[in-house]
Amino acid sequence: MNAPAPTPPTLWTLARRQLVRDFRAGELRLLIVAVMLAVAALTAVGFFADRLNQGLARDARSLLGGDAIVASDQPAPSGLTERARADGLVVANTVSFPSMGRAPDAQGGASRLVAVKAASDGYPLRGQLKIADAPGAPERRATGVPAPGSVWVDAAILDSLNLKPGDPLLLGDASLTIAAVITLEPDRGAGFMSFAPRALLNIADLPATGLVQPASRVTYRLALAGQGPGGDAAVRGYVAWAETEAKAQGWRGLRIESLDSGRPEMRQTLDRAAKFLNLVALLAALLAAVAVGIAARDFAGRHLDDCAMLRVLGQPQRRIAGAYTVEFAVVGLIASALGVLLGLVVHFVFVALLAGLVDSALPAPSVWPALFGLGVGLTLLLGFGLPPVLQLAQVPPLRVIRRDLGELRPASVGVLLAGFAGFSALLLAVASDLKLGLITVGGFAVAIAVFALMSWLAVQALRRAVPSSAAGAPRWLVLATRQVAARPGFAVLQVSALSVGLLALVLLVLLRTDLISSWRQATPPDAPNRFVINVQPEQGEAFQQQLRDGGVKTYDWYPMIRGRLVAVNGKPVKPEDYAEDRAQRLVEREFNLSHDARLPGHNQVVAGRWTADEAGAISVEEGLAATLGVKLGDTLRFDIAGVQQEGRITSLRKVDWGSMRVNFFVLFPTADLPEELPATYIAAFRAPPAQPGAPGFDNALSRAFPNITNVDVSASIAQVQRVLDQVIRAVEFLFGFTLATGLVVLFAAVTATREQRAREFAVMRALGAGGALLARVQRAELLGVGALAGVLASVAALAVGWALARYAFEFTWSAPLWVPLAGGAAGALLALAAGWWGLREVLTRPVVETLRRAAQ
Repeated sequence: MNAPAPTPPTLWTLARRQLVRDFRAGELRLLIVAVMLAVAALTAVGFFADRLNQGLARDARSLLGGDAIVASDQPAPSGLTERARADGLVVANTVSFPSMGRAPDAQGGASRLVAVKAASDGYPLRGQLKIADAPGAPERRATGVPAPGSVWVDAAILDSLNLKPGDPLLLGDASLTIAAVITLEPDRGAGFMSFAPRALLNIADLPATGLVQPASRVTYRLALAGQGPGGDAAVRGYVAWAETEAKAQGWRGLRIESLDSGRPEMRQTLDRAAKFLNLVALLAALLAAVAVGIAARDFAGRHLDDCAMLRVLGQPQRRIAGAYTVEFAVVGLIASALGVLLGLVVHFVFVALLAGLVDSALPAPSVWPALFGLGVGLTLLLGFGLPPVLQLAQVPPLRVIRRDLGELRPASVGVLLAGFAGFSALLLAVASDLKLGLITVGGFAVAIAVFALMSWLAVQALRRAVPSSAAGAPRWLVLATRQVAARPGFAVLQVSALSVGLLALVLLVLLRTDLISSWRQATPPDAPNRFVINVQPEQGEAFQQQLRDGGVKTYDWYPMIRGRLVAVNGKPVKPEDYAEDRAQRLVEREFNLSHDARLPGHNQVVAGRWTADEAGAISVEEGLAATLGVKLGDTLRFDIAGVQQEGRITSLRKVDWGSMRVNFFVLFPTADLPEELPATYIAAFRAPPAQPGAPGFDNALSRAFPNITNVDVSASIAQVQRVLDQVIRAVEFLFGFTLATGLVVLFAAVTATREQRAREFAVMRALGAGGALLARVQRAELLGVGALAGVLASVAALAVGWALARYAFEFTWSAPLWVPLAGGAAGALLALAAGWWGLREVLTRPVVETLRRAAQ
């Protein structure tokens, strides 16, 4: 009786067996590592951004100080407050501005810049204001605002002025008693943007200070909050009415902030940090795609014979293709899940490194970054890894006896484009910045094409040079060049892959050493470290004389006039006339205007002509002109405290905003303007060093001119640099993932030709070549390929780095000329190291074993 025929394994059984066998054999190790690193980098940034956004949404009302805010540079029209109360909303008013706080002469007379806020009853409408009786004392929730005649201050004011609760604090012409220490101010803003410690007083005491002058820079805020179940709807209705009314009445300089439009100042710094982090995550993902593609092709090449045997045993193409698809899907899920877990751990490191910029009590992360990471991992493996593997299903059964049949073919252009398009779309979503995403993804795509072309040309040139190189050249060099020339396809693949990996590594080094350093060093060593505003015209001569007496030799001195743009070429302008947000904000707010017959030395005329004392002329900063769409010959009309002042654009200036000098968007090139225009003066200078035992220069200025605002920019810059240090530490931490992914690409590129190298070296050894000679051949080949890849990668990194500096990070960056040489040397050494690690077994494998494998 005949035994029943064995049942062929099902697709799932075949997939499970292949997965277990390949995993035990280490065939999938490189694929898993590449996907895991890419997903970890992306999800670490994703978890961090997700928690930050949730935290900001949670605290939005507290950060605003209400459900909505009407902010302006003039007191809000009374109709706004009346309508809010009629709609059942509660209101509170605050007036904020910087000024100098002073200690009485009996307590030393020290002074420092403080951020003054005058608040009405009911403040804050949202969030909690907390105070303490003294620094370090238990805090409690404030039940109102300071009583008239008293002030609450940050502890930093007490430390710097050598004061304590109960002492008087001098603000302008008023002396207020320090009644409490502020421990939490909900609507203060975030981080270093509040560069001065807070002094909070009752709004009834504001007139007595005498600090609010006609040209003072003051922010008025009307906070609104809803009550009861219909409160949110009432706020939305009020916001819609107020926006319509502001446009209809032509109220200028008035803006309405709500949960939808409000944006805490802290986000500017965090957005810049996120841009750096996203760049590094993008590089890791791009490198992982290259590594997956190379490793998958190597994986498919080693399984050709296995699939030919499966075909001989009767397995159909559909089942083989399905088994490998299931295997790669499972591997992708495993690698992506590991990457998500690693990214979750890493994002906690981000929170710790950025302590002080973000609140550590952020909400728990949502599931979306994890799902996105899983999607990216599967896209990587299925989009870039599966196409070469699916060719295994098409291996003919005849390959078991004819090894020249069924070799892998290059993937079709359609498959490559589809995979690249899908992956690029994901990366652009990750970038959160179109310029950053397009430059990075597009730069890498163009670079890969250039690398392939240049490496092909180099191989063709080498093939022509090989015969002539034989005469007098070392034998190992001749063999190495012939090895490269004999395998043009592998040489192009290897050089291109190495170049991509090195491109990311060189780009990271350049970003770290040049872009970040140029950001930190943007302030010149001799830049002013003091900016003094609100100097009244009648104080000008005495103020300048005190500067000279104090040893200040050079200083900027300009009148400062506040005016609002109301017409261009005689046509009234409104914010809605412009599509760009920046243009709308510029038209909506007041400009700082100035005049001088001399062109400022740190400004450069790029169009038109500066003519001293030219009547009716104005000079405009080129960026402002581009934003507003104005040009030479156009006329601009400004409303300056009710006085109309018009001028024709006769020149455009390039302003170096990083010079830390006094700069203006609009200058009248004349020494005098009509006297009825209200003006104050601004001065910028480097304060003389403090002398032991002598009163401080800043304190002397503040005592002589109590109305001025003296801003110590050096302290603010130092604080900004500390914030940048935190951001850079977080970026450098994530750099490790990209560096590791780059090394994975290098390893994959070098080892992709391992089996073919083994067969070639076995033949050479069978013909009498010694191990020392073959080791020299391998080293020469790796050094040459690595050097070529390093030079190509460095040149491309200079181009991509310049584009990122110019358009994404807005740096002025000059490319170091030594980079291609250093990149070539680094590429040669890294390729040699990767080859030593990945190909060391090739030189020691017995000849008989290699030839037997080739014959099977």
